[in-house]
Amino acid sequence: MPLEFELCPGRPIGGDHPCFIIAEIGQNHQGDLEIAKRMIRVAKDCGADCAKFQKSELEYKFNKKALERPYTSKHSWGKTYGDHKRHLEFSHDQYRELQQYAKEIGIFFTASGMDEMAVEFLDELDVPFFKVGSGDTNNFPYLERTAKKGRPMVISSGMQSMNTMHQVYKLVKPINPNFCFLQCTSAYPLQPEDVNLRVITEYKSVFPDIPIGYSGHETGIAISVAAVAMGAKVLERHITLDKTWKGSDHQASLEPQELAELVRSIRLVEKAMGSPVKRLLPCEVACNEKLGKSVVARVSIPESTTLTLDMLTVKVGEPKGYPPEEIFDLVGKKVKINIDEDETIVEDAIENHVKKVKSYI
Repeated sequence: MPLEFELCPGRPIGGDHPCFIIAEIGQNHQGDLEIAKRMIRVAKDCGADCAKFQKSELEYKFNKKALERPYTSKHSWGKTYGDHKRHLEFSHDQYRELQQYAKEIGIFFTASGMDEMAVEFLDELDVPFFKVGSGDTNNFPYLERTAKKGRPMVISSGMQSMNTMHQVYKLVKPINPNFCFLQCTSAYPLQPEDVNLRVITEYKSVFPDIPIGYSGHETGIAISVAAVAMGAKVLERHITLDKTWKGSDHQASLEPQELAELVRSIRLVEKAMGSPVKRLLPCEVACNEKLGKSVVARVSIPESTTLTLDMLTVKVGEPKGYPPEEIFDLVGKKVKINIDEDETIVEDAIENHVKKVKSYI
């Protein structure tokens, strides 16, 4: 059984607990605090468990030349990459305001700390868990420092190899056992052939003592629902209010109606997973009574005859008698009464033979 732990207060993950659904707002808020609040509300109204952002302390995440690089993309919010990122970056006070708003409407709030100083701020903010973005998964000093904070961790695996994920596991596990990996491919939007959901199964085999999840950048919801059916215990999807907005993440994000449908579909699939025990269920009894077949006489069978297979066939019979799976058990048994052709073989007609009763839950 995979490890279970409390990712947020009162909200465990792993085992048989429902999938924890993260609505990744990231920087799709366009640098507008009111849009960010609207997106938190959408996440809540659509049934997501958590609204997540991305927090950077830009001088710690980028060097000077990276910030000074001209940025002429159609998605740019400034002449340089630094100007672009500054436009999208909320201040500490704005983060506190967003956190308070999330608390007021009743949804968990956190962010990916995109550098070590951002992690320090998020720790001070008292977020319930740290999200490690794929770009920092092989940043071992960052991982060690984050793990030592003692908060649960959700670690994406985009751009990484299995060898690297082994190293991440060996680094984090002794420091902080409460973490999970998310299968992830860092492409926006992600093509289906690059998703590789089978990695979820591999992770579950290789790391059986931690929950495994999925962070998706594909379009639509089908692949994410499939990930949950394969055992993903945490699911992260980017959300947006409008896929046509400026920004490289919007196209790979879910609009509100898609997020709502994703949550509904996941909860439906979780209900459908049910029990691994295969039995006749109460809901099947009516169909079984109406259409379930029985062993009947292929020919007239006189009293005291020893049954052979060529005397028997299977039909929907009235009354119901021995089920088809017991036809071979009847061979060699002696009948106590005359049985007409096409008549159901019933229990009272057979010497020393008791019909098996189908059990159901």
